[in-house]
Amino acid sequence: MKLLVTGGAGFIGSNFIFYELEQHPEDTVVCVDLLTYAGNLETLEPAFQNERFSFHKADIADRQAMDELFEAECPDVVVNFAAESHVDRSVTDPGIFLQTNILGTQVLMDACRKYNVQRFHQVSTDEVYGDLPLDRPDLFFTETTPLHTSSPYSASKASADLLVQAYHRTFGLPMTISRCSNNYGPYQFPEKLIPLMISRALANQSLPVYGTGENVRDWLHVYDHCAAIDLIIRHGKEGEIYNIGGHNERTNLEVVKTILRQLDRSETLIHYVTDRPGHDRRYAIDPAKITEQLGWKPKYNFDTGMKETIQWYLDHKPWWENIISGAYQEYYEKMYAGRE
Repeated sequence: MKLLVTGGAGFIGSNFIFYELEQHPEDTVVCVDLLTYAGNLETLEPAFQNERFSFHKADIADRQAMDELFEAECPDVVVNFAAESHVDRSVTDPGIFLQTNILGTQVLMDACRKYNVQRFHQVSTDEVYGDLPLDRPDLFFTETTPLHTSSPYSASKASADLLVQAYHRTFGLPMTISRCSNNYGPYQFPEKLIPLMISRALANQSLPVYGTGENVRDWLHVYDHCAAIDLIIRHGKEGEIYNIGGHNERTNLEVVKTILRQLDRSETLIHYVTDRPGHDRRYAIDPAKITEQLGWKPKYNFDTGMKETIQWYLDHKPWWENIISGAYQEYYEKMYAGRE
């Protein structure tokens, strides 16, 4: 099988590529990524050593580029990770989120229809459901929870999900959708909570925490997310939505304190800052459907996963230091020269 993975130079997409190359030696993987600020070609260096992997720099919203790519590669399955995904950035500049997350998805689906792709899988987020009250720990998001978005980012992802479902019903597009909770693990861009706190704690810099830090997230190790998507594209029922959650709820403050303890840093580094607009209170996913229908279970609990993740960032300081310094963008020129 040939998989086309969009946004594969990002955090979850790159981990998915590594997973597929390792778990399915009979398959080939084609990656397409525009290499915007969060796309890091250096992340994919291990994949470039594999003859079953190839890379194309392109914008998923560029219809001509996608037509040319699909015609040349003839993928069997498309997994769409490509998205603007940082909520804070969506508050300051919503337009690019609509362009990539909605129109880009449409362009991909049109190409899938034109070139008879067997399955289009849309990688979505639990943020399309809005949030849950902090005082109701018994409530969880299910696949039938109404969409109730809070930010331009989540609105763009919900819009894309609805469009994917419409293409299935109107055009018969073979599709599936997954909605996951907050991911963590190797190769996460340093603007996100966990790597940001790790890098700042190591430098003995202040750790900014929104509000009082009581917002709750359900944390899912990226390996478990990739394993779930792999099951869905191979065994999931066409037209279905699957929620992927880790049952690892923690407040943001608990996450930050976990990092400080493991790095032996003082909690005096915590600095509370004004909360962002529309900040969701709690996310929590019920993954019963994917567990019962496809047999998925997470490998990692939060404590084990966080310990390994923090150690990974300690062992790979040049990777994230290059990003913070901006040097990773120069890596593209060296690595990608001659590949276009």
